[in-house]
Amino acid sequence: MSRAAVLTGIGSCLPPRAVSNAELAAGLGSTDEWIRSRTGIEQRYFAEPGTATSDLAVGAGEKALKSAGFSAVDMVLVATTTPDRPCPATAPTVAARLGMRGTAAYDVSAVCTGFVYGLATAAGLISARVADRVLVIGAETFSTLLNPEDRSTAVIFGDGAGAVVLRSGDPQEPGALGPFDLGSDGTGEDLISVPAGGSRQRLSGADPAADDRYFAMSGKEVFRHAVQRMTGSARTVLARADWSAQDIDHLVSHQANLRITHHVADGLRIPRDRCVSNIAEVGNTAAASIPLALDQAHTEGELRPGGRLLLTAFGGGLTWGSAVLTWPELDRF
Repeated sequence: MSRAAVLTGIGSCLPPRAVSNAELAAGLGSTDEWIRSRTGIEQRYFAEPGTATSDLAVGAGEKALKSAGFSAVDMVLVATTTPDRPCPATAPTVAARLGMRGTAAYDVSAVCTGFVYGLATAAGLISARVADRVLVIGAETFSTLLNPEDRSTAVIFGDGAGAVVLRSGDPQEPGALGPFDLGSDGTGEDLISVPAGGSRQRLSGADPAADDRYFAMSGKEVFRHAVQRMTGSARTVLARADWSAQDIDHLVSHQANLRITHHVADGLRIPRDRCVSNIAEVGNTAAASIPLALDQAHTEGELRPGGRLLLTAFGGGLTWGSAVLTWPELDRF
């Protein structure tokens, strides 16, 4: 009998400090209007000193477990680009703090596509009967990677975490995930990167430039690739599901930029009013963006049981991925 991964719980966590466009614009020679018109972002959240990615991940994980009615799972996956430390992985720390010492746990690194990769990994583990319940968390403190003087990145990213609990179930029941589409193109590795800190830089024999310690992005090229890859991946997964664009009640794309989301929707011929978007409130939260958007839309009643959802993401690597599901009945907290 085939098994599917069924979404059965959801939660999120944002740090308390909201940072307005005006606060950032003052030091960048920019304006609130410029930031809004280029990105769709009005504010974002930054973690305070003393807070780590694992703290946000634990907060989101606790809420997702409560939503699912579970106290434990068989595996914990944390999708992140900003782990607490380069070594070890952050997921075992998160699992232990959630009361699951001894539970299998590891990180997934695919930048902004990380959460979709994590969902696909969890679905495969459940299908293979390696696990019956998996907690998948997307968590980031991207503010730690940003150059505060770089207008092209400093205004875009924010911190936060979102999580879902998946359980084994029937492929036809509400909440069942799949099919998936995943892809990558490593020839674009320099388009989205943190140049310093890895083995390539450390073994180069040269000290890194100051700016190499910060996140860097080739904006125009990333915009083009993001639209192309998410649109193509979404079409592929819709064909595998035997769904049409007209069947989609909600498009939930990685919250990279509101204009990117609208371009993807237009390319798929999905009305823009079917796009789930919270980028205005939280900015681009990388691997956390899709679960954060899902949880906010669920909490506000935008997602209704039985609605057909298309998830799609694009990130560094380059990586991309998509999935579909029918939204289940979930408690709200």
